[in-house]
Amino acid sequence: MTFKDHFSGHAAEYAKFRPHYPDELFEHLASISPRHELAWDCATGNGQAAVGLARHFEKVIATDASAQQIESAEPDKRISYRVAPAEASGIDSASVDLILVAQALHWFDLDRFFTEAKRVLKDDGVLAISSYKVLEITPEIDVIIWKFYRETTGPFWPPERDLVETDYKNIQLPFPELPHRQFEMRTRWNLNQLLGYLRTWSATQRFIAARGFDPVDSLAEELGTVWKNPEEVREIKWPLHLRVGVRHKVTDRFH
Repeated sequence: MTFKDHFSGHAAEYAKFRPHYPDELFEHLASISPRHELAWDCATGNGQAAVGLARHFEKVIATDASAQQIESAEPDKRISYRVAPAEASGIDSASVDLILVAQALHWFDLDRFFTEAKRVLKDDGVLAISSYKVLEITPEIDVIIWKFYRETTGPFWPPERDLVETDYKNIQLPFPELPHRQFEMRTRWNLNQLLGYLRTWSATQRFIAARGFDPVDSLAEELGTVWKNPEEVREIKWPLHLRVGVRHKVTDRFH
């Protein structure tokens, strides 16, 4: 089946410049999962969430529809990487303790994916979806990046991005939900690392394809006036939102 592919063309850069999820996220997911035999990291991208899950689950199946993303994923003996769409994973029925979809649910055919989640989850299995929005550094830097996000690349964001803007609140999960949780991703980057990350945005790549030049080049000059020393390392954070549904009834499997 076809899929909305915004990242295969720059999979190596994506793997290099993506922020890492906090250990607290995976500790929390492990604490609410009744068993820890098998987790599915759906739309794994470069595998960073899969590696986090592998610290708490005996085995992790990490799937992505992009072969290029899987090729760039971080190897781990506990992780089985597979090229497969979210809606047709090929995973055995009733075999998964926890499904994690990190920053990817908005790309899916939701009805088909939720049907697949019901099929592969064990009873009392957990479906977790996480999302994060625009990064935060300092007020004077944030206003420049926000303008780049809204005005420069704004017209090039796929419409599905609107779901991320609302922390997926308009998506109804197929299982009863636990209270929402907030976490925070943090990293320390110099200016060039930040620019590398901004170039991995799907909207930036679509801008380049449409206009024939890289908008991050002019952004670099504007940020440089505030950043001063480009080698200076600054703390960067992303607020991270988590929604969790728990499958309770075996009869769900037939609905």
